[in-house]
Amino acid sequence: MTRILLFMGTNIAVLAVMSIVFNLLGLEGILQENGTQLNLTALLIMSGLFGMGGSFISLAISKWMAKRSMGVQVIERPGNSSEQWLVDTVRQQAKRAGIGMPEVGVFDSPQPNAFATGMNKNKALVAVSTGLLQNMTKDEVEAVLGHEVSHVANGDMVTMGLIQGVVNTFVIFLSRIVGFFVDRVILKNNRGLGIGYFISSLVAQIVLGFLASFIVMWFSRWREFHADAGGAKLAGRDKMIAALRRLQAGSEPEDLPGEMAAFGISGGMASGLRKLRMTHPPLEDRIAALESGRN
Repeated sequence: MTRILLFMGTNIAVLAVMSIVFNLLGLEGILQENGTQLNLTALLIMSGLFGMGGSFISLAISKWMAKRSMGVQVIERPGNSSEQWLVDTVRQQAKRAGIGMPEVGVFDSPQPNAFATGMNKNKALVAVSTGLLQNMTKDEVEAVLGHEVSHVANGDMVTMGLIQGVVNTFVIFLSRIVGFFVDRVILKNNRGLGIGYFISSLVAQIVLGFLASFIVMWFSRWREFHADAGGAKLAGRDKMIAALRRLQAGSEPEDLPGEMAAFGISGGMASGLRKLRMTHPPLEDRIAALESGRN
């Protein structure tokens, strides 16, 4: 969903800022402890602090970022019957799912889309696009809301934060080792960390980050099946299937920029390597799983 794009974009930004601070403060000097020896334990601890820290700062501000970047208008006092129905539906589903009442909002977008975000499952945000409300029936919207409420109830954002944090940790850790190896072993630099270290560690971080993203995306696709099952439980299996079929019928990959297609509620369409980087399984797979009862 859109929340994945917001979360990961913020995560990358925070991680980049932390990496700059990491260098400006001279913390890389820890790699030179005991002369030319690499202190792997200290490096791993420091990588964990920055990797997990960046991930959870992103998670902590995810709701704030979502509201501002997506222009979400939170429904504090329903102004019409449609808004009242949205709030009442989310309230009923949240109660059945055993979570606190999320904030409910609407954002302006012609694309049928929805997302849920927030660090605390009892203080989350569920938002839908104007395009979703205009192009779906109430039964289908109810299913989409159930899907999003299930994400909140399953604690998916926190779990994604943990996985992203672990991935960040090892990307930072391994890229620094690569930089140290190039600088000290290949370039034979014994006078502090040289330009070879900084360039090679930066390149390694980019490459390793790209490869590690496949792990995060695989988990994201896996949990979508569980959110579909949760939506089916809260709204009804037929309604959930109908909502996915509606998205399938109207899903045109050229309607969204390439970087956004995988983050819409429909998940977009892709093949080959791009398919491995999608946050969502193909809609036909999700529909088949619901029809067969596999999820």
